[in-house]
Amino acid sequence: MKELGAALSMELREHRSSFIVFFTLRILVIAMLVLQLLNRNYENVFLCALTLLLLVMPSLVQVTFKVELPTTLEIIILVFIFAAEILGEISEFYLVFPFWDTVLHTINGFLAAAIGFSLVDLLNRSERTVFNLSPLFTAIVAFCFSMTIGVVWEFFEFGMDTLIGYDMQKDTVIHTIRSVTLDPAGHNVPYVISGISETAVNGQELGLGGYLDIGLIDTMQDLIVNFIGAVIFSVIGFFYVKNRGKGSVAGRFIPRRKAADRDFLKIAREENASAQGHLSADDPEEQVPDEEE
Repeated sequence: MKELGAALSMELREHRSSFIVFFTLRILVIAMLVLQLLNRNYENVFLCALTLLLLVMPSLVQVTFKVELPTTLEIIILVFIFAAEILGEISEFYLVFPFWDTVLHTINGFLAAAIGFSLVDLLNRSERTVFNLSPLFTAIVAFCFSMTIGVVWEFFEFGMDTLIGYDMQKDTVIHTIRSVTLDPAGHNVPYVISGISETAVNGQELGLGGYLDIGLIDTMQDLIVNFIGAVIFSVIGFFYVKNRGKGSVAGRFIPRRKAADRDFLKIAREENASAQGHLSADDPEEQVPDEEE
């Protein structure tokens, strides 16, 4: 753990710009944690603690798996975590700004495609693995990886709403519904009710100004914007591979294998071993004299 901590410290300080962003966001999260603790809002305290852990994850991944995240990608990931957890959940930006969730899901689709693309790209460049995919197939894999992540996340939201009673799949007020169930003739024909201005439940009006869709539209919008983000990066990645890694834009988002001299975990182990060696040399065991014959 000591060696891992030293390696993480070196990784965090490798790039000045990403370290400044990490340090600034960490201070803001700690301040929010203290504020929520004083307000006895322990659920938000947990979210702040989780955010502090997530902010370290990019560096932990780089140290553990010996990959180098481009500075631009690392900064976007850090800001994304802060925007989703602290601004979105605790500061309620999801309610204040209706577009907040849409923007984050679009970015998530883009980032997930970048991660999926990099996994394939690293295998393509590996000398130990015979794995060579065409640019088109690599882009398709990245796109599918991103969409899978998006679908799994919607499964998670549905599970939290159904099993625990959350409302992660936000409601949408609509003014027209089409339903086969409401067809008076009982046929498989959608019955249209338009111009809905009010909804009543058990005889009591909800004051919504329309009909309440409980999550379907939100889920589909999330998947659609995830699709857009995945497509954008897949196209960028396609030309990146086709041009043999010469794309300046894609290069800012695609992780690559770490150089041998930037393997901070190995460096930390060597420094620790060297320190242990010096300690042993400074405190030698007593020598037992040979018995005289």
